[in-house]
Amino acid sequence: MRLTPPLHTLIRLVLSTFVAVLLAACSSKPIVPYTTDAVPLALLPANRAGINDQRGRFREVVCAIMADHGKALPHYRPCDEALVRVGKEPPGTGEPVDLGTARRKLIAAFVPGVGWECIQNWMNYQNEFSEHIGQFAYDSYVLKVDGLSGTDTNARQIRDAILKHADEIEPRSLVLVGYSKGAPDILTAVVDYPEILPYVAAVVSVAGAVGGSPLAYDATEGQLDLLRHAPEADCSAGDGKGVESLRPSVRQDWLNEHPLPDGIPYYSLVTYPLPDRISSILKVTHKKLSQIDPRNDSQVIFYDQLIPGSTLMGYLNADHWAAAVPIAEEHPFIGRHFVDKNDYPRTAIAEALMRFVEEDLARRGSAEAPQ
Repeated sequence: MRLTPPLHTLIRLVLSTFVAVLLAACSSKPIVPYTTDAVPLALLPANRAGINDQRGRFREVVCAIMADHGKALPHYRPCDEALVRVGKEPPGTGEPVDLGTARRKLIAAFVPGVGWECIQNWMNYQNEFSEHIGQFAYDSYVLKVDGLSGTDTNARQIRDAILKHADEIEPRSLVLVGYSKGAPDILTAVVDYPEILPYVAAVVSVAGAVGGSPLAYDATEGQLDLLRHAPEADCSAGDGKGVESLRPSVRQDWLNEHPLPDGIPYYSLVTYPLPDRISSILKVTHKKLSQIDPRNDSQVIFYDQLIPGSTLMGYLNADHWAAAVPIAEEHPFIGRHFVDKNDYPRTAIAEALMRFVEEDLARRGSAEAPQ
């Protein structure tokens, strides 16, 4: 019997998302297993953990963009709806925001999250940020990494991609932007391969699984491997460590044993959606993570998204997918019924990210490559 289009579309969704894998793993046991074999941890206020809180300035940048040309960009939302105020947000600087052509040549190199390689054809994804930020002289591209491999394999791929094009990259011009698992992939690359550091201007985590996700404890590599059978999937089995590398115990052990290189500024952009900004299909995993902390984006808890010693740029009022994955545009039926909170001003936020980083790099005067 031929499937009707809506049911066919739903099957594509179920096969093509990591969340669907996690839904099958729900259980009544504790989400984080009890163990005494763990790195000692401390949950501290950000400013006590070496985080530089610059949310006030980032908000000024976002608000300036929204007021100037934000309404012409997809999914416009006033800046006070795009960003969430958490606790006592520091004030802005009051300085004007330069909305002209970039003064420094920067290249945004995006590293996507787990499973992306498998679903990008189904998504029919085109770099939605490239044309917009390109008009301000920022370049951008998406770095290809394995969808199902662990951080070590993907870090090597990041290294190889950078060195392959080294002759075309100016010193200190790459802004490595890691979404979800892409963030620990990047952090592993800058630690393991110091030969790429002369090309790196900054590292940014966007909804990054820096400290991992407790959801990965219930998932298996076999479940993740189902994504290879998604419609239009073109991805390999990888090294079989994609889920393992997202477990908090693995990520915390890694952070404990691998100090990040000095000389590179690190930035964190955290997803912290209000309860009414979580898509219907993500509410189950949001509820599951809420056993630990309801301040999660359906995949990662807010404090696990911070790079140690980084600059906190802001809290996005977006769930995990809305921050970076434009599902609803390409698949309207899914957008209406399942991924119904995917309308987030990603393009405006991408511009704000690049302008904020450029301004901060100028303030730091960080023109010299790290040794």
